[in-house]
Amino acid sequence: MRLSRRQLLKAIAALPIPGFVLAAVGLAPEASATMLLEATPELEDADDPTPPVTEGPFYKPKSPMRANMIEPGMKGEKVVVSGKVTDRKGNAIPNAQIEVWNADSDGEYDNVGFKCRGHLYTDKDGAYKFTAVYPGLYPGRTRHYHIRVQAPNKPALTTQLFFPDEPQNARDGIFLKALLMKVKQERDRKEASFHFVLNV
Repeated sequence: MRLSRRQLLKAIAALPIPGFVLAAVGLAPEASATMLLEATPELEDADDPTPPVTEGPFYKPKSPMRANMIEPGMKGEKVVVSGKVTDRKGNAIPNAQIEVWNADSDGEYDNVGFKCRGHLYTDKDGAYKFTAVYPGLYPGRTRHYHIRVQAPNKPALTTQLFFPDEPQNARDGIFLKALLMKVKQERDRKEASFHFVLNV
């Protein structure tokens, strides 16, 4: 089993340290490995790639380039999603393409036009931000965004993003906890964030 860096550090920190080693560095023998863990900054699992998830039946190529997927007159709550795209070492990936498609607030996909569909690119720091409608439910699925992320000249990652505290999450066979966004409620919108790690 492969351990991530965070898991490895926690495992090392949990090991007992002999008293003579602690004495050699000027610590009392009763000092615990917890002290070393607390002195170590919390690391993100930047080496754990974002898992792929099925594309589903509603993908359409040639979506418009735009960061705002909400068209005039569209009903539903606004969700602003932002974050970064990095490689497994935590390096930012600029100019990565992020394609988004999702159901509207009634749980319907636009298979004729490009409502609730679009693509954008990360900036020089690997950051992205897009605005979409809070997707409605349809039979068998929880609320989600379909996402395709592709670093320049690299294979694409196709995945989905999910909302926390959704009752349907537990009954959705595609749902993965690792793909939960961090979401907070603002007065007129939801603000969500997610960090994509590409296996490059």
